[in-house]
Amino acid sequence: MNIVQTENLTKIFKSGRFSNNSVKALDNLSLNIEEKKIFGLLGPNGAGKTTLVKILLGIIYPTSGKAEIFGKNISNHQSRRRVGFLPENHRFPEYMTGEQVLFFYGELSGMKHTELKKKSDEFLSLVDMEKWRKTKIKKYSKGMLQRLGLAQAMLNNPELIFLDEPTDGVDPIGRKQIRDILVNLNSEGKTILVNSHLLSEVELICDTVAILNKGLLVKEGTVEDLTVTENAYIIKTSDLSESILNTLLSQYKAEISSKNDFKYKSSSVEDLNLLIDYLRKEKILINAISQEKNSLEDLFINVIEQEAV
Repeated sequence: MNIVQTENLTKIFKSGRFSNNSVKALDNLSLNIEEKKIFGLLGPNGAGKTTLVKILLGIIYPTSGKAEIFGKNISNHQSRRRVGFLPENHRFPEYMTGEQVLFFYGELSGMKHTELKKKSDEFLSLVDMEKWRKTKIKKYSKGMLQRLGLAQAMLNNPELIFLDEPTDGVDPIGRKQIRDILVNLNSEGKTILVNSHLLSEVELICDTVAILNKGLLVKEGTVEDLTVTENAYIIKTSDLSESILNTLLSQYKAEISSKNDFKYKSSSVEDLNLLIDYLRKEKILINAISQEKNSLEDLFINVIEQEAV
């Protein structure tokens, strides 16, 4: 089931009432996000990522097209009652303590006091902020604000969570803790949309990603499918003799990494099996065969550079 759906979603920003200048932030975007998945939204600055999130949350309105959350049109405010949100560069009142911030936002969402007390205790502990609950926000570091923001986004037990740069300003240990929290939330059935520039983080936790550029959807798929290099294999074997290495180089055009490790680009599965047959005939032990993978960052850079041509 798709928990978020957009169809030909377009947003045009005009610079003024009497100006002809305009910016198309989203261009006929059709996108589906499956429930109980972690979905990564990627793109360079100005790609339309934050615009999409703001439209889905009813903060701004689309110029044309359609969008639904939980099967309800985004114009219906009830569609957002089961949503949590951590915006980028969020601001909390500096005179409040961390605990007061959670109570403030919890009361805005209609939570009862007894439930709010329980949930604030639970999530402050979960994001490792319990010992700073009585500290005023003005004394918080950027990483501490991110942790508190994540607790705020989870406070009302949402089924769908939007996170805009959730690990921004957080140290490596903190990023690992946040990743673990998101994976755990997902295992509990939560759907999470992550907008992040840290592609290595996205690659570790996301099931599916979409790449936007200049308002257009340019790539979408599972992380596994997008990062695997088609028909390129890494083959690990027992030690290879000089004669076999020469045959792999000359006849099979393999790229030799070591005496027991090489890369082979096949034209088909049948072609790969011919190579395996040759190695077996030569009594070579095959330890592992895996498809070559690029990083999500490499894919992202290649896609954006191709779009720029």
